[in-house]
Amino acid sequence: MVLRTSSIRSQDDPLSLAIRPPSTETDSDRQARLRQEAEARRISEQIDEELKADRKKWERSKGDVKLLLLGQAESGKSTLQKQFQLMYSPSSLESERMSWRTVVYFNVVRSIKKILATLEVWDDIDDGTDSQSALERQELSHDEFSALGPSKLGSQDLGPSASPSPPSPITTQPLEVAYTPTRASSISELRLRLHSLVRIEPQLADRLSGGVSAAGCGKGEVFVRSGWQARTVQKRQELMGKRQRRSLNPSSDPAKVGMTEQAPERPPTSLSTLDTDPLIEEIASMLEQLHGDIRTLWEHPIVRALISKRKLKLDEWSEFFLNDIARISARGYIPSTDDILHARIQTMGVSEHVFDVDVHGRTVTWHLYDVGGARGQRHTWVPYFDDANAIIFVSPISAFDQYLEEDPRTNRIDDSLQLFTQICSNQLLKRVHLVLFLNKTDILRKKLELGLQVSKYILSYGERPNEFEPVVNYFRAHFQQVHRRNNENRRVLYVHLTNVTDTTATQDIIANVRDSIFRGYLKSAALV
Repeated sequence: MVLRTSSIRSQDDPLSLAIRPPSTETDSDRQARLRQEAEARRISEQIDEELKADRKKWERSKGDVKLLLLGQAESGKSTLQKQFQLMYSPSSLESERMSWRTVVYFNVVRSIKKILATLEVWDDIDDGTDSQSALERQELSHDEFSALGPSKLGSQDLGPSASPSPPSPITTQPLEVAYTPTRASSISELRLRLHSLVRIEPQLADRLSGGVSAAGCGKGEVFVRSGWQARTVQKRQELMGKRQRRSLNPSSDPAKVGMTEQAPERPPTSLSTLDTDPLIEEIASMLEQLHGDIRTLWEHPIVRALISKRKLKLDEWSEFFLNDIARISARGYIPSTDDILHARIQTMGVSEHVFDVDVHGRTVTWHLYDVGGARGQRHTWVPYFDDANAIIFVSPISAFDQYLEEDPRTNRIDDSLQLFTQICSNQLLKRVHLVLFLNKTDILRKKLELGLQVSKYILSYGERPNEFEPVVNYFRAHFQQVHRRNNENRRVLYVHLTNVTDTTATQDIIANVRDSIFRGYLKSAALV
């Protein structure tokens, strides 16, 4: 006799038993259950579609180029990113244009504050001493002055610094001026008249940063998060919308209750939308009223003498904006492209910019990552190393006489070399296309023309000529030496001398870099 076992199909499915509706289910319960099941199916199908779309996007992105802009703070990375944006996505830069007005105003106000603070330290006079004074070695932009120590340049065979000095001076022609009481008193009057403008600087800084501070960075620095331009534009649009609603319905504004009806406001235009932010409107009005005093202060003989003797040290963009203060303080001011390239604000974290780049008839999507360069921000770089195709490392070779804001004992050239060493030796980046920008050559040239001695800060420079070509060759050789010591895969290092605020020259260099990166990308993909 043959024993027969029951088929699995003859048994009730345990899952079906578990989800079977109870026998006591009413019609209303059944309708509710069917609606819940339909909603669950919809969500499940939506998740499936999103997964399919993500998979297709990932497949397409495997052909994208991922480019990292690396380097210390104040090296010119963000300016280079603006040049990429101007070249490959000019419409996006245009949409952000008005958000840069706030940054330009902040740069102007901070420069004025720094000038007045330095004048106060020197009692509003030029006493005839040079920059070797002990006071010159103090950080004048802080509430508490901290003495600077020696640098550690010997670690890269560049030699220790002979004399520490924080930020570089504005590159203007020397102007010797003797002190007179009338000149001192005129500065006191200017300080009094400009006090209201200087006092508003912390509010402007908070508006840009949103009250955010970054750990491990220099005191007094202002940082903005990625996407701050879009948030600034959105804030203006919200304020403008509130104004329009109040103009259409005055009774909704408690301040206008009981007031007689007035003529409606004019329709907003590209210029009338400039002043939708009360704080920015107030600063614009102040600048318009005080631009004569600002110019008088900037051109004052004592200020020029302190600059020429390196007692007054301003940021590199200060001269650009203060020389053109009449235009910047005019009513209806709109930042020019040059203004945007020179405007300075430090970014926090990593910001991604996506461009469609046409390379010899083929359109390739580029993801450009602009990273924060301050020491406290560098840990955010590592997650982007895994799938990077190329790196542009930006080093400001004009900074041989400057020290880190976050560590006044470290020379900026020394820090840049140490950072470049870390990039070259990182195992994740051994096959990444590497480009080196020796940046701010224009500032380097001006410093040398003014007689600033490289050997005073870089002892190992020795008796070499204090001229542009020998200095550039010296620094380039040290970066190339770092690369050779960490180049097991015989990777080519592409070196460019740059001034990234020069649009024409920089875009020519970007085109060359684009072609070299794309050739390396094709080789790595085994397509050539």
